[in-house]
Amino acid sequence: MATIEQKITPLLWFANEAEEAANFYVGLFEDSRIDKISRYGESGPGKKGDAMMVEFTLAGQEFMGLNGTAVGDASSDPTPPRGGIALFVTCDTQGELDTLWDKLAAGGEIIQCGWLKDRYGFAWNLVPKGTTDYLHGEDEEGSERAMRAMLQMKKLDLDALRRAYEGS
Repeated sequence: MATIEQKITPLLWFANEAEEAANFYVGLFEDSRIDKISRYGESGPGKKGDAMMVEFTLAGQEFMGLNGTAVGDASSDPTPPRGGIALFVTCDTQGELDTLWDKLAAGGEIIQCGWLKDRYGFAWNLVPKGTTDYLHGEDEEGSERAMRAMLQMKKLDLDALRRAYEGS
């Protein structure tokens, strides 16, 4: 199963239809497939078992679909309206994430869970490489601890997610 390898990936925002829409889109184009589906666990913020993030490829281009109604609150919603697009950035190191975060957040708005809006109003989700190892790892209880920890963060911290996953 492939995973997202691009540095910056278009992220399509859905209320609750990310999995349905991704399946529809991949049926339309050659060289298209569902690559991975991450589902909500006990810690939410969505209903356990529902798709949270769908990674898919359309005509060779990688995309992500996020069911985002349960993320954030109305007063600090980082997201574009339903049907909007945000930018998902996979950072190779915590240092890279920290640098990008500081530059993109300058004059913008810091939200939570790695989300911010830049000074132009665009939504960005900056995520350190390896985050899914903790949020969707083999240890279900560890993944729940990591999810609870992430829901308390503004800028994501991979080492803190690791410690939560390991229970230390």
